[in-house]
Amino acid sequence: MPPRPPAAEPPAIRALGPEDFLRWYGGWDPLDPSSVAAFMDGFDRPWWIVGGWSLEAFTGVGREHEDMDISILSGDAEAFRLFLGDRWTPWNVDDSWFRPFDHRFTDVRPDSQVWVRRDARSPWVLDVPFTPESDGRWSNKRNLAHTEDLEDVTWVAPDGLRYARPEVTLMFKAAQARDKDRRDVDVSLPRLDARARRWLRDAVAQFDPTHEWVRTL
Repeated sequence: MPPRPPAAEPPAIRALGPEDFLRWYGGWDPLDPSSVAAFMDGFDRPWWIVGGWSLEAFTGVGREHEDMDISILSGDAEAFRLFLGDRWTPWNVDDSWFRPFDHRFTDVRPDSQVWVRRDARSPWVLDVPFTPESDGRWSNKRNLAHTEDLEDVTWVAPDGLRYARPEVTLMFKAAQARDKDRRDVDVSLPRLDARARRWLRDAVAQFDPTHEWVRTL
């Protein structure tokens, strides 16, 4: 019997520390809201800023940023790959392993993401987590039965860019496992209006009915 190829991921894996990660995969020199619009100019599908930058746009409170995260609908992944062309080198990130996202490997899972850099000698500039979609509608990664029109889970800030609504970003930070997540919650949660609090409470209840926000929001 011929030997089987190795698994895509070892059976027991630990997250790499910052120094090891830098050694193997390289560092970041991320875009920011002042430069991401120019980067995405000409991409004719919906895209919006998520993560820490989306909370800073809402609160007006500055914070440190390790990267720039935007999202696109998963059905637009191939359009994004073609948009990048030969100018950039995208890699699909899926369950902690990397694979080139080029003409050889066009299949990507709808809840994976893509990191983008110029070439192997260049820093990463953009992180693009895909948003699963249902007939062109936003779908909640934590609860795929929960779908909404994209306009209802995003907003356009005074800078003209579209961002995830703060309650949506906070939903993904509900575990508050990292120090930066706890700081984001402390700054953002008190600023939510009643509608946003209800949305956040109901969304979290679908995947963690014992979460404290289900009782307190």
